[in-house]
Amino acid sequence: MGALDYLSNFCTVTSTRKKRKPMQTVEIKVKMDCDGCERRVKSSVSSMKGVRSVQVNRKQSHVIVTGYVEPNKVLKRVKSTGKRAEFWPYIPYNLVAYPYVSQAYDKKAPSGYVKNVVQALPSPNNPDERLTSLFSDDNPNACSII
Repeated sequence: MGALDYLSNFCTVTSTRKKRKPMQTVEIKVKMDCDGCERRVKSSVSSMKGVRSVQVNRKQSHVIVTGYVEPNKVLKRVKSTGKRAEFWPYIPYNLVAYPYVSQAYDKKAPSGYVKNVVQALPSPNNPDERLTSLFSDDNPNACSII
């Protein structure tokens, strides 16, 4: 097909092919109080070009948009409804090594989530990490006391 594509470039009249945006999932935190707010946010985002699905969870103030969209444009569209919005700052609780680090734990976070911060990840030089790996079941030669 390489030769046909090459020859077709001579026959066509300067058609500009735009590269298609990759399929993305954009998660946004939006403060919604009532059904009207939820409906307004959902309708404004679903009318965007390239959006495949919109999920709104008013209880968690969470909007999930899936499609061929740019995250910043989705955020801008949600903000245009008059609601305060930001990218979803939380990650699931079980993905974090230290969920109770002072900056990771957030009382306002939905249940099962903590803030996504760098301090919540384990440091390889941490003495607690070295001590826990000293007595590892994976390495039988790790403990010389037994």
